[in-house]
Amino acid sequence: MKQLNPLDELRLGVCYYPEHWEESLWEADLLRMKELGFSIIRIAEFAWAIFEPKEGRFSFDLFDRFLELAAKLEMKVIMGTPTATPPAWLTHKYPEVLNATFEGVTLQHGLRRHNNYSSPKYRELSARITLEMAKHYADHPAIIGWQIDNEFNCEVSVFYADADHIAFRQWLKEKYDTLDALNKAWGTVFWSQTYSDWEQVFLPRPTAVGYQPNPHQALDEKRFISDNTIAFAKIQADILREHAPRHWVTTNGMFGHLDNHRMNDELLDFFSYDSYPQFSTIFYDANEQNPLADRGWSLSLSAVRSISPNFAIMEQQAGPGGWVNRIDMPSPKPGQMRLWTYQSIAHGADMVLYFRWRTATFGNEMYWHGLHDYDNRPNRRVREAGKVGSELAAIGDRIVGSRFQADVAIVRDYDNEWDGEYDVWHGPYSWKSGKEWFKALQKRHIPSDVVYLRSHTTAEELKRYRVLVYPHPAIMRDETAAMLEQYVWAGGTVIFGCRTGYKDERGHCYMRPLPGAAAALCGIRVEEFTKLNGNRKPALMQWKHDGGPVTAAEDFNDILEVTASGTVEVMAEYASDYYAGKPAVTRNTFGGDGVDGAETGAGAVWYYGAVFNEDAAGQIIELMGLRSPAADWAELPAQVELAIRAGASGMLAFLLNYGEAAAQITLKKPMKELLTGTTLSAGEVELEPFGVYVLEIG
Repeated sequence: MKQLNPLDELRLGVCYYPEHWEESLWEADLLRMKELGFSIIRIAEFAWAIFEPKEGRFSFDLFDRFLELAAKLEMKVIMGTPTATPPAWLTHKYPEVLNATFEGVTLQHGLRRHNNYSSPKYRELSARITLEMAKHYADHPAIIGWQIDNEFNCEVSVFYADADHIAFRQWLKEKYDTLDALNKAWGTVFWSQTYSDWEQVFLPRPTAVGYQPNPHQALDEKRFISDNTIAFAKIQADILREHAPRHWVTTNGMFGHLDNHRMNDELLDFFSYDSYPQFSTIFYDANEQNPLADRGWSLSLSAVRSISPNFAIMEQQAGPGGWVNRIDMPSPKPGQMRLWTYQSIAHGADMVLYFRWRTATFGNEMYWHGLHDYDNRPNRRVREAGKVGSELAAIGDRIVGSRFQADVAIVRDYDNEWDGEYDVWHGPYSWKSGKEWFKALQKRHIPSDVVYLRSHTTAEELKRYRVLVYPHPAIMRDETAAMLEQYVWAGGTVIFGCRTGYKDERGHCYMRPLPGAAAALCGIRVEEFTKLNGNRKPALMQWKHDGGPVTAAEDFNDILEVTASGTVEVMAEYASDYYAGKPAVTRNTFGGDGVDGAETGAGAVWYYGAVFNEDAAGQIIELMGLRSPAADWAELPAQVELAIRAGASGMLAFLLNYGEAAAQITLKKPMKELLTGTTLSAGEVELEPFGVYVLEIG
């Protein structure tokens, strides 16, 4: 049973590894943490070999001594189950627990996450170590919660051990019941792939051209991995609920092939995330125009918020990062670490732990720096964390439990994400378009959420948003289209891009005019389409307002024909290539009675016949008349992010300056700034480089 409001106070803390350090350091470390305003630490998520040094022999002495000290110093603790790092005795004696590559090569002991979730032996041993730890620590006064495993599906998110093929086959039997149903769902009549015995069915395996599986098999593969991972996590969650019922349960990370929403709903008290904003800068597309850099990490935090409106950050970047042989993140500049901490809090984090207290002196992560460097001396990052600690001690009760506020949501769903990994005719577009929309909204200081549509999502749930941006949902069920139509009749606006609605949930293309399931909703037909690559340059589209600005219609073009002429307005036409003059952007207007018969204003469905760029998103924002919620009280420069949280203590605006130069802000009225406790006068005020304001606005 889930706890009520487990994040009942805003906590700041740090990850700590007592097994890495001489015991003589422990007390001094904890005392210094308390001086910085830290009240919570995470431990033990990689310590299986400490807890069970030999099979069936359990040892709690080291962590008992540390936890006794933590309790004495009134430091709260999150205990991790250590199943991300099976010990050497386990993988040596039971090699069937190891994962395998797509080619069937067994992964060996030596890093982490080299196990598979399907092995009955690994499930048995994982349950046993969890049970022993839960019984031993159920009543410990220092422990308040548990982190299950660590970063499910990090490093590796595909599994091809013998046990996985067997488990996949069983999963398919439960899903389809008969081979006839499976053959129909996978379209195996194509290329003579028809199965006549269940023993012929496997996860994708190498083909004549490497990874080239049946596309419907590949989609089911991702669904299986998600279900299998959740089933593995459930073993531990059930044990903790039964044997440590006073503690909350979470897990961290947001990695591939995992329905985190379902896992959170069924297993967790809240979701946790690991926040490293510089991943946005080291893995960005070098060809991207006007990249948001570390500010772009706010889009990732928005996705976390869709899982758990109030969440925890189990690892907040605290220094330069890198493994010995990969990843190379520079040191945060003065002020950036504090900025990133408030970035997490502004987006819904009610608990933030820095990774880590002190940089490891050995191992693969000895360049993944923590607050302290190897010399263990105070430095500017430690002082910065202390400043955050003192600020949150003063205002944390004003923030905790409040919720992020947005009228616009960028919509995603797992089926399209997973199908799009393999299908290059829509997959690459959703991330690009979502990012460009986020960028356009950010620059205009319009906060946005990320929402995942699920099979049980209702129009009523979506009514809190004025606008839904659903860029390229190739897979769309008729039920989803009907639900979105309800939302639009209630006054909402949905914005689609090209490649919408032409597949069913199996990944089969509809034998209907495109955009398939969304055709009636959009009031159009896709007359023709073309992918743009090689020597086929992006077409141009000309908008039919304000003198006809021109936008590049990138990557893919749907050439449109209006079918609902009474309600559809052509907003832009193609201005180049053989389809010049044809509709490129349309708006279908709805009105009348809304959901439950309520009288509403007009809703609308936009169809944009290409992949979005920032300019195109900006054109639609202007045409819809979307305004920043700050418009009545401030003028904000583009380099500043606006985030708003509201709760019982009122409404707070977080202003985050990602620039290396001071930002000039014009306030239209005096406003209380909570971090300094001062009132800012109306007129121009300056926000320092990487600075943060938390303003009281209601």
